[in-house]
Parts: sequence; structure tokens; C-alpha cells
Amino acid sequence: MTHRDADDFYLTAVDREEERDENLLTASRMFAALSRSAHGVQAITEAVTEVFPWVRHLSQAERLDFAAELTGALSDAAELGIDVTAREVVAGWRATARIKADNDLYAQALAPTQGDFGPVEAIA
Repeated sequence: MTHRDADDFYLTAVDREEERDENLLTASRMFAALSRSAHGVQAITEAVTEVFPWVRHLSQAERLDFAAELTGALSDAAELGIDVTAREVVAGWRATARIKADNDLYAQALAPTQGDFGPVEAIA
């Protein structure tokens, strides 16, 4: 249903929502189990490269870090109901890849800075 002054929403049966939650929990636990072995970490990192093609701009160590953070965020979503974290992890790493993909921006990011750049305003 669409609202003029609020987010859209939809109605669903409780059992269907519970099934989705259970599926997310199972998938999350599978990734967590895989992340406990070298072969599993390699498989997850390869999957991340397939699912998020922009990771090619990250180093191998950064890809491993991204895969580990994403696995943890998915676990938080499944186990704790914290859904926003996974989106934030992806957005943060995508921003890093975007900067690294542009040689000029990356050189700027690596350049030393001096002084105080003043107050930062939070953008809502």
C-alpha cells in the first residue's frame, strides 16, 4: 500500500514471514560455517566477487575483509533482526571501490592533509 507521507508497506501472512526469517537464518549460518575454514573463506570471497563486480577495484585483503564484514552483518540480520547493517557494509565498501576505481580520487585520498577543515554537517 502506498502512503503519501510515509514508507510504503505490504501485508503478508505471519507464517510466510517466519519462513523468510528461517531461510535467512539458515543461509547466514551456512556462510558463518564456511567462514571458519580456508576453503570456505575462499569460496565466500569468490562469491562476493561474482555478486559485487565492483570489488575488482579492491585488493585481495580488502575483499577478504568485505566478505568477513558482510558475513557478520548477515548474521546480525538473521540472529538479531538488525537489517540495516548489511546495507551499510555494502555501501561502505562500494564507496571505497568507487574511490579506488578513479585514479585521481584515489591519489587525493592518499595525499597527506593539514589543518582543520571545519565542521561537518550531517546529511539526512
